[in-house]
Amino acid sequence: MNNRILVSACLLGQPVRYDGKAKTLLHPVLQQWQDEGRLIVVCPELAGGMSVPRPPAEIEGGQAGGNVLKGEARVMDTSGADVTDEFVAGARIALNVAQTQGCRFALLMEGSPSCGSQTIYDGSFTGHKHAGAGVTAALLQQNGIQVFSQHTIEDLEAALRLAD
Repeated sequence: MNNRILVSACLLGQPVRYDGKAKTLLHPVLQQWQDEGRLIVVCPELAGGMSVPRPPAEIEGGQAGGNVLKGEARVMDTSGADVTDEFVAGARIALNVAQTQGCRFALLMEGSPSCGSQTIYDGSFTGHKHAGAGVTAALLQQNGIQVFSQHTIEDLEAALRLAD
């Protein structure tokens, strides 16, 4: 039972989101993992140098994190600032933390331009989402780390049981 999980800080109640709030996930298995010392906490956006609060950001043009990592898309905030470098830096730091801490799994905040694993906002700042991964989720996946969201925590629980 030594498999560690990289987890979004906002899911553990830390007020690190762009709006200065948390998205606390209250789930018994998450508390169990925390008690077992499995959780490695990170906020890629803070790690990349962003502040709290900060303007909302989205990946432009309906693109996804993989496109950002290839230099084919940018992450823009509502003020028009290009925050791509901060998102990529945060993703690299999160990957480094995951690798040095032995994380084979990640539990990240769905919808985020960093952490979304299945859906992210489309870059129009109109609340529309599309299929795709954020910058950090994409980088973790490219490096063999299985990424789950607060909506798929039961799938993570099953994967962890198989891995232990």
